[in-house]
Amino acid sequence: MLRFCTAGESHGQALLAFVSGLPAGLAVDVELINRELHRRQLGYGRGGRQKIEKDRADIFAGVRHGRTIGAPVALRIENRDWANWQKILPVEATSAPEAESRKLVAPRPGHADLAGSQKFNFHDARFVLERASARETAARVAAGAFAKQLLKQFGTEIASHTIQVGHARLERSATWHEIQAVSEDLESPLRCVDAQTQEKMKAEVDVALKAGDTVGGVFEIVAHNVPVGLGSHAQWDEKLDGRLAQALMSVQAVKAVEIGSGVLAAGSYGSEVQDEISYDKAAARFRRGSNRAGGLEGGITNGEDVAIRGYLKPISTLRKPLGTVDMVTKEPVQAAYERSDWCVVPAGSVAGEAMVALVLADAFLQKFGGDSLAELRRNFESYARQIDEF
Repeated sequence: MLRFCTAGESHGQALLAFVSGLPAGLAVDVELINRELHRRQLGYGRGGRQKIEKDRADIFAGVRHGRTIGAPVALRIENRDWANWQKILPVEATSAPEAESRKLVAPRPGHADLAGSQKFNFHDARFVLERASARETAARVAAGAFAKQLLKQFGTEIASHTIQVGHARLERSATWHEIQAVSEDLESPLRCVDAQTQEKMKAEVDVALKAGDTVGGVFEIVAHNVPVGLGSHAQWDEKLDGRLAQALMSVQAVKAVEIGSGVLAAGSYGSEVQDEISYDKAAARFRRGSNRAGGLEGGITNGEDVAIRGYLKPISTLRKPLGTVDMVTKEPVQAAYERSDWCVVPAGSVAGEAMVALVLADAFLQKFGGDSLAELRRNFESYARQIDEF
């Protein structure tokens, strides 16, 4: 089983990620991890924090001589902004005046501020927002880069693109090669495959910025060349579509998830949405004439591309704040403002890629097993022969 967890606060010393279950012998490309972290920081509509942080991962355990050793991997991403916060959020007890603690008592609507403060009995949302912040996804992206490298050993690749920002939406399907290209394009402002649509998306971001507002959108993640048979129909928590939906919904500000053409299918007839099956004798493969199911049937991968969309709400920190209530005085006030972005759709898609990669890699290891990469490959190749002979 592939497991991971993260630790760290938005303005703390660092973010940490721990990954266990990787087979021994996997070559680790540290620059690829850092490229993924860089991709997360890009995008039209990002705020000043991205000018401070230049995220890079330092691996402390689990990798030696460039390869995994079968032990848990531990890595650290420094928060450069810590220099501005170490007197405000020290680890040690402090006698500093309360005015220096930058308490947050005016919770932001839509954020974890109030619910988290009530849950943990804080009359200060600072400790809640520090962990609830989407800054935490940097650690997920670093962990996901290991999963991506494992999957790529067996031909599976993952990429994403932006389908919608505000009211501007891509009205056509994108090919895998288009998605792959724009996903890797560090100069693309919103990672939309269509240049004209992207300009409309940029205009939506500009409107939000001018109004002191924020804007959400939709991103699509595609896993290409996924083997048949990952996941299971046998138990509810083994269904891979359910696991992927949970993983993507866990990304901050994602409020809905769609697999394949799920939303459109809900308003259609069965004859309009099922993917008809044929058999390609030359390739000795079953084929589907479409992929409305998003590569998953009965909770099991069917050999088509896995396609999943995340619906990202506008983030909760607005320069033009909304009304709220002071948690201490209970009087109406304006919501607190923390330095923030105003569009994070491309960044959300990179975090989403990481979560999809981690779930798929775990399902892959559950299916094929193996303590070393060589053992895993033998098991995979044996199964591939079974599929060829089916």
